[in-house]
Parts: sequence; C-alpha cells; structure tokens
Amino acid sequence: MSRPAPQRGALWALLAGNFVIGTGVMVVPGTLNEISASLAIKVATAGQLISAAAFVMCLGAPLLAAAVAGWDRRKLLALTLLWYATGHVAAALVPSFGALLPVRMLTVIAPAIFTPQAAACAGMLVPPEQRGRAVTFVFLGWSVASVLGLPIGALIGGHLGWRMAFMAIAALSVVSAASVWLTLPSGIRPAALTAAAWSRVLRSPVLMGIVSVTALQGVGQFVLFSYFGPLLKQGFGADANTLSLMWALFGAFGLLGNMVVSRYIDRVGAGRMVLLTTGLIALSLLLWPLASTLAWLAVVLVPWGLGCFATNSSQQARLVGLAPALAPGSVALNSSGIYIGQALGAALGGWLLANDATEWMSRVGFALMLLAMGLSIAIDRSRRPA
Repeated sequence: MSRPAPQRGALWALLAGNFVIGTGVMVVPGTLNEISASLAIKVATAGQLISAAAFVMCLGAPLLAAAVAGWDRRKLLALTLLWYATGHVAAALVPSFGALLPVRMLTVIAPAIFTPQAAACAGMLVPPEQRGRAVTFVFLGWSVASVLGLPIGALIGGHLGWRMAFMAIAALSVVSAASVWLTLPSGIRPAALTAAAWSRVLRSPVLMGIVSVTALQGVGQFVLFSYFGPLLKQGFGADANTLSLMWALFGAFGLLGNMVVSRYIDRVGAGRMVLLTTGLIALSLLLWPLASTLAWLAVVLVPWGLGCFATNSSQQARLVGLAPALAPGSVALNSSGIYIGQALGAALGGWLLANDATEWMSRVGFALMLLAMGLSIAIDRSRRPA
C-alpha cells in the first residue's frame, strides 16, 4: 500500500494504539485464574468483569461517537489512551472485586472510543481505493495484541500477579499516546453525523444487518473464549507457561489471518472475506470436543485463530466501503456489536460453567456462527441486482 511517509507513520501509530487497546481488553481473560485466586472469588464471578466491560463498550461506542464528533482526532485519540493508562493503574491498586468492577467499567470507555474512531480516521488518511486496506491494517493491532500482548500479559499475570500485568498495560498506553500525538496530523475532524445521518445508519437494513452479524460472531466466540484459561487449567492441567504458549499460538495465526485479509480484501470483497473467516471459526468450534490433548487442541485452534480478528477487520472494512460518509456511526455501532457479543457470550458461558455444562459451550458457539454466516449470505444476496 503506497502512501506518503507521514500517513505511514500515522497509520502505524493507530495500529500500535489498537495493540495497546486490544491487550488491555484481553488481559482479563488472560489473567482470569489469577484474578479469581487473588480476590477469592469464583471464576464465573470474575468473568463478570468481561461482561460488564463489554456492556459499557457496547453502549459507549455509538454514544461517545456522537459526543466526540467535533474533536480533533489527534487530541481525542491521545487523551483516550491516557485515560486507559489511568484506569489500569487504578484497577491495579483496588483491594476487592467490588471496587475493581466499577473501575474496569470506567477504564473501558477508552476502547469504546479508540477502535472505531481510529478506523474512521484511517479511512481519511488514504485515497478511497485504499480504504479497505488502511482499515484492516490499523486493525492488525488487535491481532498483534493476541500474538504478543495477551500471552505476555498472561505470563506476567501467572508469575507476578494480575496487578503487574495491568501496570504494564498502563505504561504501554502512555507510550502509545505519545506516538499518536507525534505522528497523527492535526485538524482531522470527520464530519459530525447529523440526526438524519444517524437515522440513515439505524434504518439501513444492510448496515444494521452487518452489525447483527458481528454481534452473533461475538456471542459465538466468547461463550467459550472468555473461559479459555480456566477450561485449559481444569481440563488439561495447563500452567501459566502453557497457557501463555497457547495464547501465543492462537495470536500468531490471528496475525497471519489478518495480514492475509489486509492484502486481499479489496480484491476478493469484504462480504466474501467475512464468510470465509466466520467459517474458519465455526470449524474450530465444531472440532473442539474432539481435542483430547493439548497438542490436538493447538491444531483445532488454528482455524479459529486465522478467522478471529480477520473477521472483525473485514466487517469494519465492509461498512466503510458501503457507506464512507456514515462510517463514524456504522463502525461505532459495529464496535457495539463486537462488545455486546462479548458481554452476552461471557454471560452465557459463565452460566454454562456454573451449571457444569461446559461441553455445551462449543456447541452453542458453533450454532451461533452458522447463524452469522447465514445472515451474512442473506445480506450479500439482498444487494445483488435481480
């Protein structure tokens, strides 16, 4: 993707910001065992941190998109990362789960702002024909977070405690804020969406259908993904080092999948990419019960890793490509779809875990991924000329 050097630097800074944001969001699943033990609560109770945070991010993404519409994106994104740093420091210092939960909910206001606004901003830094690649490139930060941030966070949490993992994220957030401030050009202010524009987004069957696909994908994945660490510990006796290795494997294929999508999405088409990547996730969920050893589980996780982050970036590129002028709103709502999926998936998975029905996690997830694929196909067919 050819672009002037200043634009390259800005896109790399946005990618790095998404890396920090993604690492911070995923640190709770990565350290769920340690949080549970440290605060003397059940794993299912600790999982409420995932559901509550996802609920805040779901509501916050569209509401905050409207609230910050007139802000200079350089200032907005840098301040958002500083807020993230402050929240992680505060979370690391609280003494109880009752105090941690509201702090976590306030902290994740940052992802509700950063990821959708970074995607919309990236689309304004490049020519129209490069928007799909630019958006998926910036979203690579989430894949890198799964490769490096999540395993390292889990490793730090396993050996030094979850509080130190949170402090590490706070430090990275400060560095990332400085990077955004130094590289992003000032004066980037996407046109504020009017009430009429928001109405167009909300009343569009295609755009809202795409957001619904995202929500189904999120529920289908997080019903199991949220409790990945505890399941591996209980079912396979995995320790902190093994968990970190498994997270790294998952993340490595996540990065590979997103890189492939970023390279070919403009050629293949975003709709087809969404179908392919969702199918890969469904395949892993279908095969999950057959994994009798950690080695086989690692093999089963490969398709899921390839599809997990790639399908989110494909969905964002799909929305930006369909209606660039409405992207600040549609991408924000898509982020809401991701987060409501996480909230519902974590809650459903917690209920299954608490009721000794863990074998149903992968089955429920597989069924939901099939629903997402069916809806995505229906959306694409509805847009074809008769």
